[in-house]
Amino acid sequence: MAPLQSRRLGRTEMRPNAIGLGGAWWGAGSESDTIAGIERAIELDINFLDTYPGPDEERWGKALAGGRREKIYLQGKVSSHVQNSSTSDHTAAATRRSIESSLKGLRTDYLDCVLIHGHDREDDFDPDNPDRRDQVDPLAPGNALDELIKMRDEGLIRHIGIGARQASVIKRAIATGEIEVVLTYLEYSLLTQAAAEDFFPECRQHDVGVILASPLGMGLLTGAEPEESENRRKVPGKEPVAHAMWSWCRERDINIRHLAIQYCMSAPVDGIVLPGPGNKQQVEDAVEAAEADIPPETWRDFKAEFGVGL
Repeated sequence: MAPLQSRRLGRTEMRPNAIGLGGAWWGAGSESDTIAGIERAIELDINFLDTYPGPDEERWGKALAGGRREKIYLQGKVSSHVQNSSTSDHTAAATRRSIESSLKGLRTDYLDCVLIHGHDREDDFDPDNPDRRDQVDPLAPGNALDELIKMRDEGLIRHIGIGARQASVIKRAIATGEIEVVLTYLEYSLLTQAAAEDFFPECRQHDVGVILASPLGMGLLTGAEPEESENRRKVPGKEPVAHAMWSWCRERDINIRHLAIQYCMSAPVDGIVLPGPGNKQQVEDAVEAAEADIPPETWRDFKAEFGVGL
């Protein structure tokens, strides 16, 4: 495959390169590891950085100093899934506080995109559901979405998106007419293609850009034996097929990570792929996977065996 090419991210007209940089695992290592990893990513032409609220933003801010901020698209979040957060993270006031804090930590005066994150189920706001996690509907009038629109008008953010898995949540968000980007995870990979039917059509219809996170299935498709993945419980029911794919690739000296990344890069929708590396080596592994040469016959045989491929 050719070196990283730019992709159109829906009607935002942002054109990041095909592989972005997820922030989920950067907090696990040292600050120096984080800075080295992000610097290496930019050297390798990764120019989209996804972040989340919290103290790790200060690390990313340091990594983006010295002119590197101007070389990337920077995405933040407002989320109810933040350590020590209250249930009011999607109110207007909490949304503004969160964005202002992110701008300070990231050492920037604007964010290219902000995702409403943590709204995963439609019954989160059902008063009859005793297990609901968040009583504040971010899409309801006067809450997070409305405040983000104001901040977009003020120039503090440029685009608004949503990060979610459930198709009904994504469709409801798109129907507002304000959502320009969807980040989804574990819904499109070698292990499942649910998103292709569940909400890709709406994204294409409304020209919404798509970010495919977790292309490696929470560790099941990294190349390590799947039964050893700490995250296998997060993708229930997928371990057997992941193990079969791993064994098939191992017998043929094929790197399953290459297949996993490139399959998502070929998704039938405008967007990018967002692996979640946690260090410099994993950044290099992701780029290697994206640029690897995979013979057509490999895809042909893999598809014949598992029913999925290019």
